[in-house]
Amino acid sequence: MLNRIGRRVDVQRGQTLMWEGDDSSLVANVIDGVLKLSTSTADGREQIVGVVYPSDFIGRPFGETTQHSVTALSDARVCLFPRAAFDNFAREHPQLEHKLLKRTLNELDRARDWMLLLGRKSAGERVATFLLEMAQRLADSTCGGGEGSAQRFDLPLSRQQMADLLGLTIETVSRQLTRLRQAGIIDLPDRRAVIILESEAMKAEAGNG
Repeated sequence: MLNRIGRRVDVQRGQTLMWEGDDSSLVANVIDGVLKLSTSTADGREQIVGVVYPSDFIGRPFGETTQHSVTALSDARVCLFPRAAFDNFAREHPQLEHKLLKRTLNELDRARDWMLLLGRKSAGERVATFLLEMAQRLADSTCGGGEGSAQRFDLPLSRQQMADLLGLTIETVSRQLTRLRQAGIIDLPDRRAVIILESEAMKAEAGNG
């Protein structure tokens, strides 16, 4: 029933799906790809405030205004719903409202974790935490197989975007990536690819060990 009010849309890398401050006319579920949430500072600079992955929900049900711009970091596919039709459907189906509430609470937990990361963790811990989250959400293959096997993924963000998201300088991000590679914890075959070779060591680097 929900599928009947939605439509699948392909979004090219760099294309903005929603703009901050616009009327909240659409909501969407991410099917494939990675998108960024961003806001503009008073002097016009962009600040990335989050990243969304497949199965994540974007947009603001029951809201009047879009809070963040949503832009594709990679080619992506989403299922778009007109917000008014989605809101009406949710009101008629309490189980969907329940799922939306659970998603909202999960987002709140993630926001609190991010506050801890930015406020208390060192530069090394921030980079390691970010890479672990990326591996969890993006890893599409393993090298070897079995528990503890290496995880490979392609970073959808540039080094500068990573730095902005983590509250660091690009030089600091590059130094931390180099340090992890030299320690044998990760490999960096090219500018985008990351292979986590030692998961437990990476967790320790993130402050989770």
